[in-house]
Amino acid sequence: MEWMEMGPEEVRIGKNRKAVNEQKKMEMVKKEPCIIGEYLNRINLYRQRVWTCKVTWKPNLTYEEALVSEKRATEKVQQLPKELVAPALKIIQYSMLSLKDLADSIAAKLQDYIFVGAELYARKDNSERLCRILKVLEEGGAVRYKVAWLDRNKKVVETSSVNGEDLIRKKLPFSRNVFKSFIRDSTYRSAPWVLHDKLAQNHGISTEVPEDLRSKVFLQNGLIICNKKRVKRDGENCTDLEVKDENGKCKWKKIDGSAGDDQPNEEPIKYPIDDLLVQPGADDPVFTDRPIPSRDFNVPMECVGDLLMVWDFCSSFGRLLHLSPYSLGDFENAICHKDGNAILLVETHAAILRLLIKDSGNYFLAVQKRNRKLKMTLINWTEYLCDLLEMIEIPELVAHTSTIRRGHYGLLDAHAKLGIFREIINHALETEIFREKLDEVIEQRQTLGATRRGEALEEARKKREEKEQSKSVSAVNGLMDSKDMQTTTANGYHIKQNGDKGKKRNGEVIPYAPDDAMGKSESKKSEASSKKMAKKHNVNGKAPTENGKDLSRKEPLKKLKDDLKEGTERRNKDERKEYYEREMEKCFVRTSSLGKDRHHNRYWWFRRDGRIFVESPDSKQWGYYSSKEELDALMGSLNCKGERERALRKQLEIFYSRIRSELQKRTKDLTHEIALEEAVVRRSTRVRAPPRENPANAFLRYVNKWKED
Repeated sequence: MEWMEMGPEEVRIGKNRKAVNEQKKMEMVKKEPCIIGEYLNRINLYRQRVWTCKVTWKPNLTYEEALVSEKRATEKVQQLPKELVAPALKIIQYSMLSLKDLADSIAAKLQDYIFVGAELYARKDNSERLCRILKVLEEGGAVRYKVAWLDRNKKVVETSSVNGEDLIRKKLPFSRNVFKSFIRDSTYRSAPWVLHDKLAQNHGISTEVPEDLRSKVFLQNGLIICNKKRVKRDGENCTDLEVKDENGKCKWKKIDGSAGDDQPNEEPIKYPIDDLLVQPGADDPVFTDRPIPSRDFNVPMECVGDLLMVWDFCSSFGRLLHLSPYSLGDFENAICHKDGNAILLVETHAAILRLLIKDSGNYFLAVQKRNRKLKMTLINWTEYLCDLLEMIEIPELVAHTSTIRRGHYGLLDAHAKLGIFREIINHALETEIFREKLDEVIEQRQTLGATRRGEALEEARKKREEKEQSKSVSAVNGLMDSKDMQTTTANGYHIKQNGDKGKKRNGEVIPYAPDDAMGKSESKKSEASSKKMAKKHNVNGKAPTENGKDLSRKEPLKKLKDDLKEGTERRNKDERKEYYEREMEKCFVRTSSLGKDRHHNRYWWFRRDGRIFVESPDSKQWGYYSSKEELDALMGSLNCKGERERALRKQLEIFYSRIRSELQKRTKDLTHEIALEEAVVRRSTRVRAPPRENPANAFLRYVNKWKED
């Protein structure tokens, strides 16, 4: 062997190499914590919602979501017909419009653009028929089109020429966002929009700057430079250059060549932000410890998601399936039951299979091929189930058909039973009957929403009118009060002045001999006016007292009427709100999660169960909260500075009263069931009364009350 033929020098070199390798390994081990920390920081950065799609400019995405968004947007842009690319690029090149206006301009101009190979409808023999443009004919200024008329299979039937007025131009099958993505993908700068050089050359579009833009934009070393004026902080004007490279990055450059970048001041954090970026603050409230959810499920942990999905579907669409509802606990116990076929599962299977037969789809044809009767019973339901499993052709499920045919469906494990339910529900969701039901429910929800918005707008309008009316009344009352105050002040001044004259005359302080006659006449007038004013004041003084007595007697009645009216309006408003909520619940479409916490755990609440279920990010772990104390502790542990936990807390506050009542009701029922079980255990053998039925076996006594005859 080679290692046996090595000399002393080669052995020494080998030892040195081994020592060097060991030293490198030790250095890598020392650096490993730093490398791992950097790796974790980078992974956390990729998971943060700080990324933006470079095609659609959609913000607040994770790195993976941004890549997916860019891929989908690029695929949509590539769907644009090749014949429309060149005209669209000509519109874009050196356009000064905004992105929205430019996208609208392209859509409007391409709407009337007809090219060879386009398929559209045209009028022929008082009807609209599909045709394909073969050639554009220009005859004396008029444009005609040579078209090939197509049949349903898009085969050419005949050819003829038609006028442009006979062609029916329909709306392009592209939205504004597609054109926006096309513009961003085709250009490397905006204002003006400039195409990539290679793209412009491939479609024969000129790259020379138009004359009207040469004073604003010019080319220099492959860069487009704009002359702009910037204002310094001290108020002096200086001319700078805005440079944009091919990557679209904007750089300010001064005339003397020095960089003009200003360092922005640090701004305070604007909450909410990503939950993982939230740091403890001095203004934070005292958060409670988040309770540990219970995990005592009867089914395996990986089956809990399917268990909830199947039960929620059957409970929500029971009327459509003609299947009376049952509790989640009964369904879970029935899935785990192996002593025979639980009637609850048999009725559920039969209800869904009847819906598939009624739809007259592929399953209906498969049943007819086997010459089976369309009436399904509790005896032959297994044959119909096996027919569906054989039609689906999933090996894991087809392997159970022999066990089911022998009547041992109950011996299947929970994973197999829920897998069968999942597949037949997926087929039920694709039926026309179910889709029509969903369309009807969605239309009802939209009608209820429109009615609710209309009532809210009407109520807001009435409030505005009442507010304006109260303002106008208060303004008029203020004006009248000011006039009365002016009149009272003037009269008071005259009375005081006349009183002073009377006192001076009676006291004979200053005699008015020359003007005695005039003084007497003035005194008589003043006395007469004072008597009239006093009489008027006395009359007015009596009226308020009398009215005051009446008001004092009528004020309680008026206040009572106002209170009753206000209470009635409030009660009517609350009743209308509850009515809309009940009707919205009837128009069920799907169950949505309440939200996520900072660790991306998802929270679910099913209105027919009451518990709050917690789903891990990978959907492999489940738990639940079943008491009011756990609900309060959960809400107290949420930090509203984070985006996810703020949204979750808001949803919990909306449904808090209903969740609390359901949890209290559930606790009361569980206490009652435990008491019944203890009563069964303690029952004396001397008592001949029949034993009470165990609540845990309630699923065995299930009866489908909504079953079709």
